[in-house]
Amino acid sequence: MDLGFLGEYEYSVDDKGRISIPPKFRPLFKDGIILCRGWDQCITVYPPEQWQKTTEIVTSRPPTQSRSRRLNRHFFAGASSTELDGQGRVVLPSYLREYADIKEAAVLIGVNSYLEIWSKRLWAEEERLSEEEAKHIAETLEVRP
Repeated sequence: MDLGFLGEYEYSVDDKGRISIPPKFRPLFKDGIILCRGWDQCITVYPPEQWQKTTEIVTSRPPTQSRSRRLNRHFFAGASSTELDGQGRVVLPSYLREYADIKEAAVLIGVNSYLEIWSKRLWAEEERLSEEEAKHIAETLEVRP
């Protein structure tokens, strides 16, 4: 049973900008790995199949709308297709590390169908905000057993 990407993992970023992908997720990237600017100043990590699904959503809006074009530019210009090395690491391009303020340590988090890579500082802030808002958002959901 595939449970998706779950959990939180802290890793070092080496002097070449490489970070390890948790071993249990590596098989999902056997056909490649796509990195791009995340929506919240993080790096989003997609397996090719999920990247395809996400690009279909992003490009479904008409290119005649300036907001659609800007979204596409943000999403695709910041993307990079690569592969894991033999030790399960991926090189984070310098422009993505700079965008996400990632230096020597990072936190990888599972977000079901993809991963996010955060700087430790920004993740601590986001985690605090998420915990505050999650309670309020959950109260508005209609959950049935």
